[in-house]
Amino acid sequence: YVFYTGFDSDNSSGDFSEANHKVAEMLDLDPHQSNRTGEHNGETEIQANGIKRHRTSLPAPMFSRSDFSVWSILKKCIGLELSKITMPIVFNEPLSFLQRITEYMEHIYLINKACSHADPLERMQAVAAFAVSAVASQWERTGKPFNPLLGETYELTREDLGFRFISEQVSHHPPISAFYSEGLNKDFVFHGSIYPKLKFWGKSIEAEPRGTITLELLKHNEAYTWTNPTCCVHNVIIGKLWLEQYGTVEIVNHSTGDKCVLNFKPCGLFGKELHRVEGYIQDKNRKKLCVIYGKWTECLWCTDPTTYETYKKNDKRSGEQKKLKPSEDVIKSENDEADDMPEVQDTVQFIPGSKLLWRINCRPPNSSQMYNFTSFAVSLNELEKGMEAILAPTDCRLRPDIRNMENGNMDVASKEKERLEEKQRAARKERAKDEVEWHTRWFHQGTNPYTGTSDWLYSGGYFDRNFSDCPDIY
Repeated sequence: YVFYTGFDSDNSSGDFSEANHKVAEMLDLDPHQSNRTGEHNGETEIQANGIKRHRTSLPAPMFSRSDFSVWSILKKCIGLELSKITMPIVFNEPLSFLQRITEYMEHIYLINKACSHADPLERMQAVAAFAVSAVASQWERTGKPFNPLLGETYELTREDLGFRFISEQVSHHPPISAFYSEGLNKDFVFHGSIYPKLKFWGKSIEAEPRGTITLELLKHNEAYTWTNPTCCVHNVIIGKLWLEQYGTVEIVNHSTGDKCVLNFKPCGLFGKELHRVEGYIQDKNRKKLCVIYGKWTECLWCTDPTTYETYKKNDKRSGEQKKLKPSEDVIKSENDEADDMPEVQDTVQFIPGSKLLWRINCRPPNSSQMYNFTSFAVSLNELEKGMEAILAPTDCRLRPDIRNMENGNMDVASKEKERLEEKQRAARKERAKDEVEWHTRWFHQGTNPYTGTSDWLYSGGYFDRNFSDCPDIY
């Protein structure tokens, strides 16, 4: 899960390194096995229209974790902050946390929609949908991303989607990841820093979100800020893993004073509220302009407050909790992107007259063999031909432990992970001995201009591709 970042520590004693060596013995994988789907040879292909087609599956399927004792690792961690604990590779998925952050951009069409709207209420609705969609990729993801090494970076340019993205691990203790993205048409800037506070409570792992997320719509001279909800994974010891998001997310439009308040509801005793999101948009005078409801794992709708309250009263009076699927006519009439929306069986109680704001993308048919990745996530670690010559030497795609895990070479991946962690510990000790401070390369610590709080801001210059002074971390 996205909140596992920080587990691997350069302060750790390596107590769990023995567990890493046992991983390969448990796995029933051919390390030389190629793509099972047969759809793709692993290299990026070019379609007839000139748009790059990204890979549709990983080089090797994921392994089974069923024979590994989670409790043997976590029993020493109850009540502790998990950034001091080194975890074996069996818990991982073949992506760095920096790549997981990039998954915010999967539903970038919602940013484009916000940019296109003349009405500030419709812009806020699109931004709210984007904020919810950013956590949707976590659904059913049972592996943790690799903790980024200090100085690690990740870049992604998607001309087909109209953005470029750069991130850097700016601190290791505490683990802080900073990111910056901009529209290729200069229509938006999206940036922030993430530092989740992690705790293990015996049966669950909880991540309290830290760090501000900022979206600037340049054409409208607007800036929106928010923080993510608290994330919790249950049944980490025994049973089926499941994840919930809960807490209040406030999205503030610093130009108009409008605010969107979203309540990610906790599951509750009988699970009736699982995955539910409910909230409203209000203006600067606290007048409710619309109500938003749905599930972060499925879809998001909005309606006017009067309709919502009337429906709820009637629903409560009748005592019937009907689960209705929106008609095709409702979905298709919402916008031109309706044809691109997957057919998903909703479990959200639809209120007649509501407008569809967002619907989750269907995952590829082989997703369960690929760590439950979305199609977007599958492409993130793809190393295209000739890319090594232009990437920063600190880019996640060049990490040997992640690359070997993706290819199914688990024993090599485990050993490389230990080597990189030891190299990071040695470098830290050397800096301490020489009293040398670590200097970030692409981001600097400053103040968020909209919230006035501490933030990591992009220093610029990455895409000039002067990588001569990048650290040797691999």
